Amino acid sequence: MTKRPETLHETREVLYNDNHWSLLRSLREKALEIMQKLDGAGMRSFAYGSIARGDIHKSSDIDVIIPYPVSSYRIEVSLGRGVHRELVQATPSTVIKGHIHLDNDLVVTFPLFKLMPREEEFYRWGGQIDPNQIRNEVRVPGVDKRLVLIEPTETGHIERGVIGYEHEVAKRIGVSIAIAQERVRVLKRRENVGRTGVYLTRPLSEDESFETVAKNLKDSDPAIRRTMERRGT
Repeated sequence: MTKRPETLHETREVLYNDNHWSLLRSLREKALEIMQKLDGAGMRSFAYGSIARGDIHKSSDIDVIIPYPVSSYRIEVSLGRGVHRELVQATPSTVIKGHIHLDNDLVVTFPLFKLMPREEEFYRWGGQIDPNQIRNEVRVPGVDKRLVLIEPTETGHIERGVIGYEHEVAKRIGVSIAIAQERVRVLKRRENVGRTGVYLTRPLSEDESFETVAKNLKDSDPAIRRTMERRGT
């Protein structure tokens, strides 16, 4: 079920039990294994979302991002082809991303062309950590899909509202006020009009490469072509 945005004016403390800490360590170990393989092949990666903040649950995904264009062949040689591969584009003006699903809950994401600053900030907005931070058991603040700021503590986390406090939250995370305002606008609109979906989701067959399919989409879709040409792709 999609989480709804919350307007939260008070702070809430959430305490983690032993099972929570054990699950968090397990998910992070799994993420670190993948990130080390990428690092060994010369690719810098980050884990993001609840695994970076610490507010995981039993059905949490493990999300890993390579935040710059890289050959999909290099990724797949390092990690394998995965159980499912797809291209995703949120809107015609945003970056096309490749998703490699290594299993049911672990996804490696990479852009097919350069991320814009706002797109890079999206991952920091939700919380983003590197392999060394995982090794050192660092958790970072970030905002979840309820538009609630998760601030880690030694015993769990504190929850603070984002709606109405966008400037303070952006400063706390270290992102621009623009990304904070954009995320509030997008998620509140989604609540009002229902799930808005994405512009493009294109599964890849076994014999297709991410780059070839992206080129074909550029040739056939004027909106995608304009976006890629504006970014020098």
